Amino acid sequence: MKKQFCQSCCMPMSKNEEFGTNTDGTINSEYCAYCFKDGKYVDPDITMEEMLQLGLKGIEESDMNRFMKILIKKSYPSQIKKLKRWNK
Repeated sequence: MKKQFCQSCCMPMSKNEEFGTNTDGTINSEYCAYCFKDGKYVDPDITMEEMLQLGLKGIEESDMNRFMKILIKKSYPSQIKKLKRWNK
């Protein structure tokens, strides 16, 4: 299965519980469970800059090794700008 990335926060998603849900309860393949639930954004008023800060915090708190954190944090700002939510 190809890994998908949330089109709001860029979180990698591969397990069903990581995906957001549509209004009918089905899996939404574009957004993660932290960003999208029951067919709508969990935090509809969050700005891209606020999402960027939350994502950087999540990366820092993750259990990945230090080298991976540095690499991902370096590319994260340019990646989030390309996501569907921020390109409407």
